[in-house]
Amino acid sequence: MFARDFMDTQFHTLHPQQNIAEAVSAFQKASESEEKKIFGMMVTDDEDRLVGMLSMYDVLNYVQPKNVAILGEMEDLDPAQVYSNRLKTIRSILVDDIMTTTVVTVQPDTHLMVIAEIMIKKHIRRLPVVKDQTVVGIVYVSDVFYWMMTIFTSNDA
Repeated sequence: MFARDFMDTQFHTLHPQQNIAEAVSAFQKASESEEKKIFGMMVTDDEDRLVGMLSMYDVLNYVQPKNVAILGEMEDLDPAQVYSNRLKTIRSILVDDIMTTTVVTVQPDTHLMVIAEIMIKKHIRRLPVVKDQTVVGIVYVSDVFYWMMTIFTSNDA
């Protein structure tokens, strides 16, 4: 069993020159069309080469004020106002500015056990599958988990 056997070939991508507001909108639209929450997307250039990943965590990390503890007594803070002020700047920030650029990838012929090991050791939930520098699919930790559970439950029967 290899990445090519269970990778998802239908995936959503972002472009590095999109602004974060557009990226957030793309997350929402993808979540609606997939009928499941999309937590991260691959970022590809004009030739479909992987240049990074953008996750909800990356966006939250940007929006979250730094050094919250020094802002004063927390009960004095209005979170809506604090985040509103931070979010006003989001239209000028590009995906390229906050995306993760060091991305672990696998090849279509990467064995399932290697994929599982990478995901476990590196705490990775999604692995882009790349062939000749072009994204051809993505493997989600849920794909690996449910495939393994299928084996487990079929052996119990």
